[in-house]
Amino acid sequence: MKSFFRKLFFYAGILWLSPLIIAFQVANNRELILGDVRRWVELLGREKRADWLQLLALCLEAKEFRNLYYCRLFQGGSFSRFLMYILRFFYRESSYLFLDSSCSIGKGLFIQHGFSTIVMADLGDNCWINQQVTIGYKDKSGRPKIGNNVRITAGAKVLGNITIGDNVTVGANAVVVKDVPPNCVVVGIPARIIKRDGVKVDEKL
Repeated sequence: MKSFFRKLFFYAGILWLSPLIIAFQVANNRELILGDVRRWVELLGREKRADWLQLLALCLEAKEFRNLYYCRLFQGGSFSRFLMYILRFFYRESSYLFLDSSCSIGKGLFIQHGFSTIVMADLGDNCWINQQVTIGYKDKSGRPKIGNNVRITAGAKVLGNITIGDNVTVGANAVVVKDVPPNCVVVGIPARIIKRDGVKVDEKL
């Protein structure tokens, strides 16, 4: 009986959110959106469904995804942007997560527990961002450029006109204000490298 009511509420929610698909259909970056959907489904271990249903399910059950979806619609052409403004009025985004609409964000960005998180940077593919993360400007010199497969964990700060290389992990509460080479793990305040290419080290940035 519980299973029946769970499914009933789920499909009622999907029906309520179904207008969100209209904006997807007119967006010119649909493959990018589908890349996000498929990565979230994989990381969250969700059951297999059609892509359109997964998109609506994520918008229903993962508020952080809804923010990312609206960011994609904003960048998906003038018509999808127009629809985004209308849809956002009825289907509210998460107020505790900010994704700057001017950011260039590669496919597959995953935001886990995006509470009190700000992203103002250009990101590569398949990045992972946790809660209470701040990525953005330190001054007028510019904002960070984040590579592919970068993971920025809880409480970390990545600030200024710096470059974070591919396959980097930024440890919890680290403060990064200098370039980080690829394939490294950095921790601390200020951040230092503790692993490079899988080998333990202790290096300043």
